[in-house]
Amino acid sequence: MAAQRKTSRYVVPVAVAGIAAATIGLVPALAASGDPDLPEITAQQLIEKIAASDTQTLSGTLKVSTDLGLPAFDGLLGGLAGGAAQGGGEGEGSADPAAQLTKLVSGTHTLKIAADGPERQKLTLLDGKEQYSLVHNGDEVWAYDSRSNEVFHEKGVDADPGEDGPAPGKELPASPKDLADEVLKAAGDTTSITVGGTANVAGRDAYRLVIEPKQQGSTVDAITIAVDAATGTPLKFTLDSTSGGKPVLDAGFTKVDFGRPAASEFDFTVPKGAKVTEGDDVEASHKDVEKDLEKEFGGLGDLGLGGAGGFGEGDVNVIGEGWTSIARLDSGAPAPKTDEAPKEVQGFLDSLGEKVSGKFGSGTVFKTKIVNALMTDDGKVYVGAVTPEALVDAANAAE
Repeated sequence: MAAQRKTSRYVVPVAVAGIAAATIGLVPALAASGDPDLPEITAQQLIEKIAASDTQTLSGTLKVSTDLGLPAFDGLLGGLAGGAAQGGGEGEGSADPAAQLTKLVSGTHTLKIAADGPERQKLTLLDGKEQYSLVHNGDEVWAYDSRSNEVFHEKGVDADPGEDGPAPGKELPASPKDLADEVLKAAGDTTSITVGGTANVAGRDAYRLVIEPKQQGSTVDAITIAVDAATGTPLKFTLDSTSGGKPVLDAGFTKVDFGRPAASEFDFTVPKGAKVTEGDDVEASHKDVEKDLEKEFGGLGDLGLGGAGGFGEGDVNVIGEGWTSIARLDSGAPAPKTDEAPKEVQGFLDSLGEKVSGKFGSGTVFKTKIVNALMTDDGKVYVGAVTPEALVDAANAAE
């Protein structure tokens, strides 16, 4: 029974990168050939249109561009996750989704997706002549990396786990609609929502829903969702930071078809000579890597860089509300020393970290364009989509 209730860790967040994973996802390059002339619609009507959309079948191409303002984050996580899958290495030769899909954390990528309800989805990540495919069909997941000729297989995946968590069919592949739903759920009095004109996305007429924080101190400038005028399906999702520059995330379709894909699209045959790794074996290896990280770098394993989730054993308290809410955690242990970290982790943390001090004492702020985290030297963690100054203020106020 437990095997039938398994919820896969490889199911792609849209999002993305450790502490930022909950808020971020995929991207598109949309051909804008002039704004279409569509009937007027209010923001409330457009939100209702999104809520009423029930697209179960589709196929298409996504162009994903992510700019978190990070260094080679995909190399770090790919190396750690790949090491878990293979017992070492750089992650390039692993079919484990935990290793491969961290590539979406930075740069621009082209993906092909297909979906036929909650039971069948397929995502293919194209990389020059090489490609990586992830297929969910019924209670099985297959993944194939053409570069290494390796296969990942997991059986017992439940498409309807009930209270155990979201079904893989709801998250694989990640889509602009998944992102839109999460943002609209969280919107409240702290949010301005307007209709910002129209657009042409993947050859389809769309309305632009613009979501902006009313509060000062958030790193989010605006979220723009292009909504298909005919079906209400979000076609493009763009997240802009107050720091300016390229969008943190720009996710959407360049081609889309809402017809049902052929059943053969979700068939998978192990290529000749390919090495097959079972999901249970990969999970055991991930746990070994987490133990090694904990041994080498203390609390770093609790930050989820070894494939685990969560920030440690302490309780999480939320300070504030809306766009400027900050999660506070007391790990109960001194902050790890970066000079004791594995080499690749040490370089990454040094490139992100900035020493700060205040009434709370001293600590390090780890910065991205959207999510920032303050780790105090006595083991407290403050994290949110807010400015570093807001984190320091929250730490000072807590003393």
